[in-house]
Amino acid sequence: MTHIDLAAARRIVTEALAAGIGAGMKPLSVVVLDAGGHPIAFERADGASPGRFEIARAKAYGAVMLGMGGRAQMARAEAQGFFMAAVNGVFDGRVLPVPGGVLVKDAAGRVIGAVGVTGDTSDNDALAALAGIEAAGLAGEA
Repeated sequence: MTHIDLAAARRIVTEALAAGIGAGMKPLSVVVLDAGGHPIAFERADGASPGRFEIARAKAYGAVMLGMGGRAQMARAEAQGFFMAAVNGVFDGRVLPVPGGVLVKDAAGRVIGAVGVTGDTSDNDALAALAGIEAAGLAGEA
């Protein structure tokens, strides 16, 4: 697969939400972006707050634009806050460098998009994203 098609994006969303429910997480919101940072699919679980789309998108957007998952972004922000502040300026404040933004890679290791999950702890958000990505037969980098 060289890109995330709508069917795969929907599967990622469905399975990430199911993983959250199965693990007893708070209501999640899940977005899938293509390699250019454009939304393919989004769902907000019943009970999730309305601002979650922007948070999920910011997690995924940072991952795909920087080519690094949310955990790596957070480590970079902790080590070089000035860099991540500058990056956020470049991207008009659309980057949220925390876990829950997960790169999606194809079988050859190429980045084909990203998933952003929000609603529980950032680490749990990342676990739900990875579950969705794996269910779609793709690889994730949190």
